[in-house]
Amino acid sequence: MKTEPSNEILATLIDSGDHASVEQFLDRLSPLETAYAVSRLDDDTRSRLIRLLTPAEAAEMLRDLPEEQASGLIAEIDPEAAAAIVERLPLDEQVDILGEIPSFEVDAILDEMPPANARQTRQLLRYAPDTAGGLMTSEFLSYPSTTLVADVIADLQRNSQSYKEYQVQYSYITDISGSLIGVLRMRDLLLAPRDTEIGAVMLPQPIRVEVDAPLHRLIQLFEEYRFMGVPVVDSQERLIGAVERSAIEIAKERQVRDSFLRFSGIVRGEEFRSSPFFRRVMRRLAWLTPNIALNIMAASVIAVYQDTIQAAIALAVFLPIISDMSGCSGNQAVAVSIRELSLGLLKPNEFGRVFAKESIGGLLNGLVLGILLGTIAFLWKGNMHLGFVVGTALAANTLLSVLIGGSVPLFLKSLRVDPALASGPVLTTITDMCGFFLVLSIAESMITNL
Repeated sequence: MKTEPSNEILATLIDSGDHASVEQFLDRLSPLETAYAVSRLDDDTRSRLIRLLTPAEAAEMLRDLPEEQASGLIAEIDPEAAAAIVERLPLDEQVDILGEIPSFEVDAILDEMPPANARQTRQLLRYAPDTAGGLMTSEFLSYPSTTLVADVIADLQRNSQSYKEYQVQYSYITDISGSLIGVLRMRDLLLAPRDTEIGAVMLPQPIRVEVDAPLHRLIQLFEEYRFMGVPVVDSQERLIGAVERSAIEIAKERQVRDSFLRFSGIVRGEEFRSSPFFRRVMRRLAWLTPNIALNIMAASVIAVYQDTIQAAIALAVFLPIISDMSGCSGNQAVAVSIRELSLGLLKPNEFGRVFAKESIGGLLNGLVLGILLGTIAFLWKGNMHLGFVVGTALAANTLLSVLIGGSVPLFLKSLRVDPALASGPVLTTITDMCGFFLVLSIAESMITNL
């Protein structure tokens, strides 16, 4: 018996206006199933779904959706209703979702929230997304150093419901000015005498990060230490938040995903087919349009040597092979450079290191690939000169492509251009032009033997 798709069931329940049935159905779905079902609803049905749920239920549903999808839903409803939903989300998730919405809409939503909550959210939205400030949460435990152990335990018991979402393996200890001076492990707290000040059982001078610490520094820190979280301080060493390990893992995944999307030509964030039509079209055109000019530049090389191609038509078969193989080699070098740059393992001025590392591997790979393709050309046409032309061209272009592919991200990074976005088109154009030029110029010098 055929099962009705979850989105169709959900749409039917929404049409019925039965709040209880919609809520029960969503509760039975996994996060992936929820995201799928909601993405297949039309705009009007999604809006009715949000209005049908209570703010708390809508907030719970948003937590199952990708940030781009969740922010799209929030942007579709009026600021008052959006504020009622957003304020029921954890603070870090509020920032993630509102960070995807235009600033004027964010201001309208925050104006409808309680001032204290809105002030915290605005504070976090000021920080760059991939820094400690952008990734931290302000939901952490902190006590003055003079607090008694008994008072801390009493506070934990009294506010157990409020603290259940917190990272409570340890709490942070501050002095009278709010500066971080220690960290208190829960184990030490529970084993200490009740009349002891927590300053006496804390671990002094804990590792901390400044609010503007970049993501690659945070990744290195959590790889080096097995912390569940790290305190975040401002320039005066005042405690302002904590970065949790889970937030860093999510940020790492997002960085890899965003780099892949930009490298594939999807710019300015994620894209879903349920996203607004014109937004999707413009995001793709922003990357595709400049490629017309780049491809014309590569094709102009062929136009210059069209007489050579007409004299040795077999060359036309090998031109795309040489271009594609060289491009693949270059993209491997691009990927390594972008990854090392993102992790802080490579600096934008280290061209010499990249050239030294890539030249050896590129030379060996080029020789192997060149001999292989040259042999295929010889066996196909029985012409040793043709094999020499295509083999030499592929070997030389492979070496050139890895040198360019490894260094282009460094050059773009030094110009403050996103390497993941621009490296691909630049590399493709250069390797195509060089590949075509090498094949056709070598062939022209040997035209009588082809």
